[in-house]
Parts: sequence; C-alpha cells; structure tokens
Amino acid sequence: METLLRQSRAVCPFLKKTSASTLRALSTSSSSHASGIAGGKMSNLQILARRCPIMGKAMAVQSARNGLNSVSSRIGGVSAGGVKSVTQGRSYVVPTRAANLQNSRKMEAMASSFEDVHMKAGVFDTTKGICPHGAAAMKAAKAAADLAAAAEHKPTVLSKTADGTKAKFDYEGFYYNELDKKHKDKSYRYFNNINRLAKEFPRAHMATPEEKVTVWCSNDYLGMGKNKHVLQTMHKTLDTYGAGAGGTRNISGHNQHAVGLEQTLAKLHSKQAALVFSSCYVANDATLATLGSKLPNCVILSDSMNHASMIQGIRHSGAKKMVFKHNDLVDLEMKLASLPPEVPKIIAFESVYSMCGSVGPIKEICDLADKYGAITFLDEVHAVGMYGPAGAGVAEHLDFEAHLAGKPRGTIMDRIDIITGTLGKAYGCVGGYIAGSSLLVDAIRSLAPGFIFTTSLPPAVMAGAKTAIEYQMTYSGDRRMQQIHTRQVKEELDSRDIPVIPNPSHIIPLLVGNAELAKKASDRLLDVHGIYVQAINYPTVPVGQERLRITPTPGHTAHFQEHLLEALEDVWTTLAIPRTSDWAAKGGHVGVGVPNPEKPDSIWTDEQLGLQETEKDLAQINMEEKALADMIMENIAANQNIEKELSADAMMQTGVHIAAAASFEAAKAVEISA
Repeated sequence: METLLRQSRAVCPFLKKTSASTLRALSTSSSSHASGIAGGKMSNLQILARRCPIMGKAMAVQSARNGLNSVSSRIGGVSAGGVKSVTQGRSYVVPTRAANLQNSRKMEAMASSFEDVHMKAGVFDTTKGICPHGAAAMKAAKAAADLAAAAEHKPTVLSKTADGTKAKFDYEGFYYNELDKKHKDKSYRYFNNINRLAKEFPRAHMATPEEKVTVWCSNDYLGMGKNKHVLQTMHKTLDTYGAGAGGTRNISGHNQHAVGLEQTLAKLHSKQAALVFSSCYVANDATLATLGSKLPNCVILSDSMNHASMIQGIRHSGAKKMVFKHNDLVDLEMKLASLPPEVPKIIAFESVYSMCGSVGPIKEICDLADKYGAITFLDEVHAVGMYGPAGAGVAEHLDFEAHLAGKPRGTIMDRIDIITGTLGKAYGCVGGYIAGSSLLVDAIRSLAPGFIFTTSLPPAVMAGAKTAIEYQMTYSGDRRMQQIHTRQVKEELDSRDIPVIPNPSHIIPLLVGNAELAKKASDRLLDVHGIYVQAINYPTVPVGQERLRITPTPGHTAHFQEHLLEALEDVWTTLAIPRTSDWAAKGGHVGVGVPNPEKPDSIWTDEQLGLQETEKDLAQINMEEKALADMIMENIAANQNIEKELSADAMMQTGVHIAAAASFEAAKAVEISA
C-alpha cells in the first residue's frame, strides 16, 4: 500500500501533501449524508476524492461500470440453466454503450467524457499505466480501499460466542495487532522495488525500466555482481549443469563446485577446511547452535552488538550466554575470569559491525581467549573481499605484510579458531561459510541440522562465487578504490555538518535519531532525487539511533558523489534533521557531536591505498593490476598454469598485492600444514 501511495504522490498534489495517517483517518470515517455505490456510506476520503477533477471522473467511470456489471449480472450474468458468464480479465477503455440498459444520463455522460479524453490521446489499455492520471487514480483508489478494509477489521482474540463458550483463536486478528504495533511505533518495514542493472552499475530501475535510480546502500560493495568473469563462469556452469543442485549435500547436492569453492575458501583464510551454507545467517546459527549444545556446560560470550544470526544461534544452542559491552575488553575479561577454567567457552564477535561501522579488537580478544582457555568465533561477513592483501578480511589486514609475503603462520588470522563469512556481499553472489580446522568443520558437517537438511547452493552460484573470490585474491584495486570513495564522501559530509557516526571502516552511517524522520528522508531521496538509501530502524538499531546507511562502491565516481551530497543537503534542510552541531549542543549522541572527538584511524593506511602516488599514477597502477587480474582469471578459466605464464617478478613490477599469488602458494601450503 505504501508503495502505491509513494508512486501516486508523484502525480497527485493531494496525496503528495497528505500523510498516510491522515489518509487512514479519512478512510475510516464516514459521512451520514453521503451514500456510496450500492447504497453504502461513503468515507470522507471518497467524498474528497469526488472533488478531484481526475479522481472524480475515475470514480464516475467505476460507478458506471459497477452499474453496468450489476445490470449485466441480472440480465445475462447467469443463464436460466445456472451457467455463469465469463468476464474479461483485463480492463480496456472503450466507448460506453448503454443501449437497452437503464443507466442515468448524467453518469453515462461523465463516463463517456472521461473515456473520450483517453481515446483521443490514443490510450485504450489502462492496465499498462500509460496515462499517469489514470494510473494514479487507480492506485489511490486501491490504497484507500486497503486502508478502509484494514480499519473495518476489528480483531478479537479468544472472545466469547453468544452462548458463552470461548471462540476459536483469532489468528488474523493477532497478525493485525502485531502489524499495527509496527505501524504505530514507525518501525514497520517498507520494501522498494529495486532492480540493479548489471551494465549500468550502480544504477537500477524501479517498477518500470524508465524509473532509473542510483543505489547508495547496496552490500555488493565491490560491484562483483556484474563482474564479467563471474558472469561468464555462471553462464557456462548453468548451461552445463542446470539450475539447481538437486538436493542436500547428502542427497545428490555434493559436487565438484562445492568441493572447489570450499578449497578456495580454506586457502583464502589459511585454514585446513571450510564448509559452505545457503547463507551466513544459516552458517552462524547452525555452527553456534551445534557447538553450544554439544560442548558440555558451554558458555558463549557474545558482543552486545552481534548480528541477529549469532544471537539466534546462541538461543538455539541452549547454552549459557554472557553478553559483554560492545568492544569492551575490560567487561569481557571480567566475565571470562568469573568462569571456571575447565568450562568450554566461545567468544563470538564480529570484525566490522555493519550498522555502525565499528571494528572489533580482534588481536586483544585472541589474547583473552588464550589466557582463559576460550575459542574464538569471528564473523567477517562485512569484511571479506574488503580488507587484507587477498581480501580475507580484517584479521588478515592486521598482518598485511606477512600475508602479502605468503606467511600466515602465527598471524592474528591464524589464531582465530572459527571464521565465518558471506558470498553475498563483497563477492556479489549468495551463500555463507565457515572456515577452521578439519575436525571442527567435519563436526559441523556431521552434526548441524542447518547444514544437513538444507538444499545445496546451485552449481552456477558456487562456481560464480569461487571465481569472485579468486578474482579478488589477485586484484586489490576494487577494494582500494572503494576505500578512497568512502573517505571522499565522509570528508564532504563532515564539511557540510551532516552527522556521520565515526568509524574506521567502509560504512557511512548518517544519524537521524527518529524512525519516522528517517523514513521521510529515505522517501525524499528516492522520490525527489532518484537516490535509493534505505532507512535503518528498530530492531536493527536501537530506538533513537535510526539512521541512513550509505555504502560507496568503486562505481560511485565523482558525479555520483556530487549528486548524493547535494541531495542529502536538501533532505537535511527540508526535513530539519539535526546536524552534527545540533547533536553537539545536546552533548553528543552515538559518537556524533561528542566533545573533543578522536577521529578513528582507517583500517587501510595511506600507504596501503597508494595515496602517496599521484592520482594519475594510481589510476595507471589500478589499470595495470586489473589487466593482470583479467589475464590470470582467463588462464584459470582455461585451466592453464599461471606460474608458467607470469613470474612473481612480473607481478611485483606492476604493483600487484597478491597474498595468494602462485609464487607464494608453496610457502603458504607449508605454513598451513605446519
């Protein structure tokens, strides 16, 4: 319904300036002096609609058609033998012929006039939405009807019947009440119809191809969803092996694509093994639930800002849970110290927290895990592909040079017991995984219902994901450019006093602080400026911390950035959203406007990004790296030996940062096996 209202507002002045709550109130109140079609009362919204030159005519046409249908049903709708007439499924604007039908001259004239206007314009099929006024009228009428229908539903739960016995549970009433709560606290979620265009990244279209918008909140951080190597691999695999996997891994769903993908993931994280799931939500849930339920008297220590998938897995495990304050090492150590040494303990945390952009203290948590006999469970969902010389995540990035040299042994990533990640964000595909020791992975494979009873990912998806990982292991230009664009946008927003929640990562959260206002900001960006940025509200973030979440990509170049900045300036001014200075006057909120703020250091250093180079030189380096990466991927696709074609010296001369380059594979394999 909200989508219909939003689309209708573009052509209807009344809907544009009237809120949904006002429309709801108008649709649920009626006048005792006005009668609707078939003798019913008209709502106040319908009375107002009659005054509209467009809507009034549309209602007249509808009324005329209803009259025709009513008379038709009495005359020919049902034959003497009881056979129903067949009605046409589509609506066409045709001249009104009321011959032999008792219809008012006034209504006939109005309907005929309305139809004549459309016919003169060459519009015959109104279902195609060719006429904006007709489409708006139809959408508005449907929205009003939906509002009225919802208001007429008066839910009763376990009410008594006339004879005093208890009625059956009112399921529909329960659904209505739950949704009504979401509407009232402004946390109800609206989905926009966004269709990303592979050939026009980061552009997309909405319901129709003509409605183009720029997407600024995608988790396809590197644009790999349109990468030519990924698409070629998926097309080839799809043609050869078909659409689906055919079943679970145990029943025909285990294939060379699963084996190859898991080997690539294990190599990416320098672990002995990996296991692929249908999503990382399932991977987190299944792994934590299985470990928590199987380890005797297990206690799981969870960061307070952990993702819902981890929280759900802990709940499903039935294990004791201890929540420590976000990134608070003192609080975590106090809780660890309170537990007996012999008790199994899992510390579950993330590297990049997606809604605020903060980064977990990975090394320090590893130190505490070693001290108190715990194992570590690190979610790298929003970091894989984005950080590290091979794109393995923040844990790899913290020992950049060691991994660049192919020496993972003893690094922070090596110390992590369980790493989870996704194939659906920076790698542009879909799916999730865990990586760890062979015994750990085999235990989850053998014990986790979330893995055992889930249909395997399609072969084309796994093959495409494997290609995406291999490409990012050989080419760091995408993630470097993404980081540069993030810095540029953050700096411009700071200069305009638009509140960015400070963080060292690639996430740009803009603090709004009110659910209704955040929704209005998102709507205005879309309706007025053609920019899609989704509003984030409860339960994803706490009440009072509502925000817009912006994620630049390598494709968001200068002209896209300028468009965004001007649009945000308009939105913040028009809606009077608090700016950084406003939050500072109140003492600060969620890190915005706090006294004497310390600017967090970016995970990527200037040197790692190549910012010491001139802009021209940096562009040249990226171009050379990309050309080399394309060559490597073509060789992989052709099953050729990369080492014979390219020496390590040639790679280094072009400035490629390849942790998993062929010249390092032997040394790395020795490190892992050791």
